[in-house]
Amino acid sequence: MVQKYQSPVRVYKHPFELVMAAYERRFPTCHLIPMFVASDVVNEETSEDGSTQKIERRCALDVDAPRLLKRIAGVDYVYFIQKNTLNRKERTLHIESHNETFSNRVVVHETCCYSVHPENEDWTCFEQTASLDIKSFFGFESTVEKIAMKQYASSIKKGKEIIEYYLKELDDEGLTHVPRWSPSSHSLPLSSPTSLSTNQPELGIVPADSVPLSADLDADYIKRYLGDLTPLQESCLIRLRKWLQETHKGKIPKDEHILRFLRARDFNMDKAREILCQSLTWRKQHQVDYLLETWSSPQVLQDYYTGGWHHHDKDGRPLYILRLGQMDTKGLVRALGEESLLRHVLSINEEGLRRCEENTKVFGRPISCWTCLVDLEGLNMRHLWRPGVKALLRIIEVVEANYPETLGRLLILRAPRVFPVLWTLVSPFIDENTRKKFLIYAGNDYQGAGGLVDYIDKEIIPDFLGGECMCEVPEGGLVPKSMYRTAEEVENEDIRLWTEMIYQSASIFKGAPHEIVIEIIDASSVITWDFDVCKGDIVFNIYHSKRAPQVPRKDTLGAHGITSPGGNNVQLIDKSWTLGQDYSMVESPLTCKEGESVQGSHITRWPGFYILQWKFHNMAACSATNLPRVDDVLATLQVSSHKCKVMYYTEVLGSEDFRLVSFSFQSTPVLSLTTPSSCSVFFL
Repeated sequence: MVQKYQSPVRVYKHPFELVMAAYERRFPTCHLIPMFVASDVVNEETSEDGSTQKIERRCALDVDAPRLLKRIAGVDYVYFIQKNTLNRKERTLHIESHNETFSNRVVVHETCCYSVHPENEDWTCFEQTASLDIKSFFGFESTVEKIAMKQYASSIKKGKEIIEYYLKELDDEGLTHVPRWSPSSHSLPLSSPTSLSTNQPELGIVPADSVPLSADLDADYIKRYLGDLTPLQESCLIRLRKWLQETHKGKIPKDEHILRFLRARDFNMDKAREILCQSLTWRKQHQVDYLLETWSSPQVLQDYYTGGWHHHDKDGRPLYILRLGQMDTKGLVRALGEESLLRHVLSINEEGLRRCEENTKVFGRPISCWTCLVDLEGLNMRHLWRPGVKALLRIIEVVEANYPETLGRLLILRAPRVFPVLWTLVSPFIDENTRKKFLIYAGNDYQGAGGLVDYIDKEIIPDFLGGECMCEVPEGGLVPKSMYRTAEEVENEDIRLWTEMIYQSASIFKGAPHEIVIEIIDASSVITWDFDVCKGDIVFNIYHSKRAPQVPRKDTLGAHGITSPGGNNVQLIDKSWTLGQDYSMVESPLTCKEGESVQGSHITRWPGFYILQWKFHNMAACSATNLPRVDDVLATLQVSSHKCKVMYYTEVLGSEDFRLVSFSFQSTPVLSLTTPSSCSVFFL
């Protein structure tokens, strides 16, 4: 498997020419990199005007590998070829390096670029990408891979320190300025960074082009707002962020949010990307981004939900207190239903994310999670009421899937004898990494050393736990039965909350497209759409028919707009219909890849029935051989059971209304992925 690495943009607050002078001192050897033992110039070319210089070096490394492995390989040093191109006129240095030793067994390739900061010409930027492909190595492929990754991570971490060391050395010698190149100036010697011979790459897939320069990709930003990350972890964050930029067209979460999903999957790119995309789809479908502005807790929750925010812990994390033992879970479920409780818990999590951002600014260091203190005094068998436990398990499942790595620590106090029963029920639904953050205290054990005072300042320990701080968390109590609602009323409320979602989901199978029909009375109407391709690749089509297609009868759930977990599938175009006679295509087919977010519109020309169709994408055969390409076959295999999923929203606007919407939002357009002809941009 090919392992790849991509760096964030490193910024040196020094002019390009001075940085090049610092690099010059790293050759032929560098005492700061003991493994870099020698380098010889094998070829050198300089342009007539001296603006461009190319140097090729052969570099020797004493790799820190087990003695046995070196004996088996039969080498003492590993050699790399490094090709550097310095353009003094453009103020860039491009470096390419690859291994010469064992090139038939191991393929190592690295590219680096030094350039002028686009916003400050007195600063220098550095980016690098690298790849490692171990085809075979005497049966020690895994060992070589681990050695390579360890040394590469170590070298990258030291890279900036080494350059700054030489910059300081120049400053100590009184050299603080190097003039820029001009046709009449003398050429400066070529200065070169270390090749991949001092580095080894990281697991993952990275696009061929480098990450565009952005201030928030700078290493200082990462450390200030995201925390200490290894070079490999930085690479995962940057590559996943770029992938989201390419597929979600600007509608991407913050770096902190992306990082939580990477941490939840131990920085496995593929796994993190999968759960993050699922969560982004979920957030869009349930409009979670607007929850804090749109959700208002019912009065019964304000009075009887025994939870609330309370200062912060010793690490600066927001502190949430939940007096679960005092909560009437049965009464809340009977009075509200599952959906209202779930939305309330989601609003708590959204508020927690907001507080983490605020505390990051206040404390001047990354605060990415919060602490939860759960007081179980009063917990008894009535809390194990089956519908209440069912609601709790569903809440845990949703939170675990969409808010990973947001809980820094969970302090469970005054756990009674019935707690093991509850723990047995809920623990299987909690991620193993989350369970490791649980600290459980029975009785009054929390009052001594190793208890609350180790995690929370004494001054803010709540009064009901023996502290002196007044806590505004509601005391709870039994919800009056007069506030209970019938099962039918609760069900209707749940349905109301479900139908507030404007997006619908659908499954598309090979040979079974999903279709919706829109009747148009006014010929100058505009059909708009917004859909996400959640899984697989699809083809989007729009058809027109004068005849009304036969709409399948929906079941009870479908009538309420509630989709099953697997989505639904509706086919409207009768198999007896003939394209060009019974219906016609009004837009060119649009192929959409997995993960893409697509918005667009169609100005109707005729009244009648317009059918929007999402169809499984069949890979095209090679024109020369009439056989599918290897890449197409592999892509097809990635779609399990030939099933795709989309989440969509459509709306019909009058032409005047559409122009008003377009004009009002033209300052923040969403990129239209529709084809030309009568399509135009749909502004959200």
